[in-house]
Amino acid sequence: MIGVVCVYTGFALILVGGVSLVKPLRWIGIRKRSRGLLVAIAGFCLTAAGMSLPAPELRVAAVQNQLDQFIPVYQFYEFHSIRVAAPKERVYRAIKEVRVDEIRLFRTLTWIRRMGRPGPESVLNAPERQPLLEVITHTGFLLLAEEPNQEIVVGTLVAAPPGWRPKANPTPEDFKTLHAPGFALAAMNFHLEDDGAGGTLVTTETRVYATDAATRRKFARYWRVIYPGSALIRRMWLRAVQRRAETPAR
Repeated sequence: MIGVVCVYTGFALILVGGVSLVKPLRWIGIRKRSRGLLVAIAGFCLTAAGMSLPAPELRVAAVQNQLDQFIPVYQFYEFHSIRVAAPKERVYRAIKEVRVDEIRLFRTLTWIRRMGRPGPESVLNAPERQPLLEVITHTGFLLLAEEPNQEIVVGTLVAAPPGWRPKANPTPEDFKTLHAPGFALAAMNFHLEDDGAGGTLVTTETRVYATDAATRRKFARYWRVIYPGSALIRRMWLRAVQRRAETPAR
């Protein structure tokens, strides 16, 4: 998280400094173009520092869910939760059925991520009225585990060595045992628990495991740029699940 803060603070300083090179922003104390240049340079330095910060390795103390089975060691993660006033059965169904057009800002953020370029159907270019979970499990993600009304886990490769080719029909066990250098594996889950008041606590966690130091450094730069958008998508995804599950007509 510190790396993300450094990177985006650096971006802000670069923007402020760049604008001040054209017209000094006196209202924030930048009265000369030379000072704007210093601000921009400071922004570049802070961004570079944030990109290069090491990513510590985390390890689960004890296996508690299916996600722990597949990614027990990881360097990058995000975690979000929401309470839903509906039983687990209805919430689980909503997770599997919620469509792209129900997730606010999803298409905007994925359009930005792919820089407006067209492409084949994928998580970055998903059909509006198709369940998102269905899209991703048919376009690059592997269904790793499913416990109805409890947990669902999907995974994908986000980095692989040059020239490597996947098996025709990879299995969850293949994903679990992939530890050769040059790979980065990502897995995401939705986990449900009774909240004790007739509702459901829904959590989603994403973990990424880079198998060697070089891949970890490369992925760290990518992660620290995309993290805010990724986190926002997951929060909006949870809210879409909440709206669908709490609407009795559905």
